Amino acid sequence: MLIPVVLSGGAGTRLWPVSRQSHPKPFMRLADGFSLLQKACARAHALEGVGEIITVTNRELYFKTRDEYRELSELDVPLSFVLETVGRNTAPAVAFSALVAQARHGADAVLLVLPADHLIHDHAAFQVAVDRAVAVAREGQLVTFGIRPTAPETGFGYIELDSNAPVGDGAFAVHRFVEKPTAERACEYVAGGNYVWNAGMFCCTAGAVLDELDRHVPELLQSVRTCYAASRLATESTGVTVELSHEHLLAVQDISIDYALMERSTKVAVVPCEIGWSDIGSWGAVSELLSADDAGNRIDGHALVHEASGCYVQSRERVVGLVGVRDLVVVDTPDALLVADRGKVQAVKSIVGQLKNLGHEAYNLHRTVHRPWGTYTVLEDASRYKIKRIEVKPGAALSLQMHYHRSEHWIIVAGMARVVNGDSEMLVNTNESTYIPAGHKHRLENPGKVDLVMIEVQSGDYLGEDDIVRFEDVYGRA
Repeated sequence: MLIPVVLSGGAGTRLWPVSRQSHPKPFMRLADGFSLLQKACARAHALEGVGEIITVTNRELYFKTRDEYRELSELDVPLSFVLETVGRNTAPAVAFSALVAQARHGADAVLLVLPADHLIHDHAAFQVAVDRAVAVAREGQLVTFGIRPTAPETGFGYIELDSNAPVGDGAFAVHRFVEKPTAERACEYVAGGNYVWNAGMFCCTAGAVLDELDRHVPELLQSVRTCYAASRLATESTGVTVELSHEHLLAVQDISIDYALMERSTKVAVVPCEIGWSDIGSWGAVSELLSADDAGNRIDGHALVHEASGCYVQSRERVVGLVGVRDLVVVDTPDALLVADRGKVQAVKSIVGQLKNLGHEAYNLHRTVHRPWGTYTVLEDASRYKIKRIEVKPGAALSLQMHYHRSEHWIIVAGMARVVNGDSEMLVNTNESTYIPAGHKHRLENPGKVDLVMIEVQSGDYLGEDDIVRFEDVYGRA
């Protein structure tokens, strides 16, 4: 049985302002309307012999991830989740997934570890590469995928393969892993022919990777096992959800699978392949997904150009005009605008660092924020009032909660709401409203079959999202 493991996390700082800490790169929607996460899951599901898909992600992104998968109607295998409270890199993520797969399917279950934020365009070639990797993995090898380099890239790690040591059809022994090289060294690697880009994808049996972890990093594996044993596990017909123990997860080493295992093990093989791979690591890489006009401009959304060349624009709400400029990247979102030299897009993460140091929410949240029950959008934010548009999914409910510092007016503009306000409970219909005084316990619920849309006007001396006391919550939030 093949068990794809989708690793979904990270901050995606190089793709700000679309990627934010609470809405990272895997959730970024491309021009075709699908997110990178959806594409990764669908690509994994389409492989032959898939019996289950395991997704490793942050606990705060769990419901958003399920919503993304729910839009993929073709998914017909169990979907399991390993939920982290803090990121611990790829080695613990693979170890936790191996424990889940071994418990459910045995030590011979084959894991295929895939980052959620990469793209693969040639699915037929990808299937061939996976078949080769699976065959070698069943012999006890840890298999990595190497992308045949098309240019002397300095932003990728490299793998030197031993072309004289085949370990299966289309697979070779790994001679060494190489860090990101200088431009001169990268040219040497490409010219030599024995180097491939490290794609960060792996294939192995659950038993083999656990055995090798125990051999090379036993302390890491022991801490993972301890955390797994202390975690909350819920099993359903649709899969298993493992909520990792926060206390025990903090004791697990933060380390990549490359450093922890692949560079130490003697059982490592590589499958060189040409699968139309991209790690979508910058706005330059994103722009290459679109066709260019005669002047080299690539447009996603609404933009007009005059005597402009070599520019990339993403603006899906407002109209952007470019006049007499060249080689710019312009990315417009409702609350933040990026304008960058096309040759300097790798430095976008420095802006995110500055925002974080300033305590500005634009590093973390979009104006529209996803919650397990739906979304809210901040329409206006002033010193003593805030206006939100709140959308609640059918059958969903917010927590029973209270605010110390603000009161709220709720105006229903679509659908019907069931409202708890202090000691009373009522139904509020479209074009009706209610008032929630500060200090009142309250809850909003959508009992209907269509989306509930509400305008909320907050008023008070403090309007932060942390002014909330939850008494009951069906989503398990504190």
